[in-house]
Amino acid sequence: MRSESFEQLVDPRRPIPPAGIPIHGIQPDMVAGQPTIEEVLPAFHAYAHETVLVAHNAAFDMRFLQLKEDMTGVRFDQPVLDTLLLSAVVHPNQESHKLEAIAERLAIPVIGRHTALGDAIVTAEVFLRFIPLLANMGIHTLGQAREAERRTYYARIKY
Repeated sequence: MRSESFEQLVDPRRPIPPAGIPIHGIQPDMVAGQPTIEEVLPAFHAYAHETVLVAHNAAFDMRFLQLKEDMTGVRFDQPVLDTLLLSAVVHPNQESHKLEAIAERLAIPVIGRHTALGDAIVTAEVFLRFIPLLANMGIHTLGQAREAERRTYYARIKY
């Protein structure tokens, strides 16, 4: 549901690398005075409590969260589904499982790419389109989806 979302800029307490600004569009003045990661991650953890996390290339994001566990006092231990891995399940012969390539295959418009909310919306749309494709393959439960993900080549990627 698009009306229910969590979006918060974070003050990184260090300079934003200039090379990244054209990609994500976040300027230094946009993060000045924003809450720190120690404030934001516990709030996001509470928001996402008792849910299944869905992300694209989730191993990357989950590694970031793991690195912040001691600092923030929160651990994201709920189940995770990864649209990159699910793409390898439903479209095993495709050359690319990048979010843009999947969105193009599924005719999903990409708006706000490389922003947290924009990427989350595209990822959610991809996931919703994957549900019937997975069902056609006999994958109906969270456990079945996670097992199918584990069998993909891309599941071996570690960050």
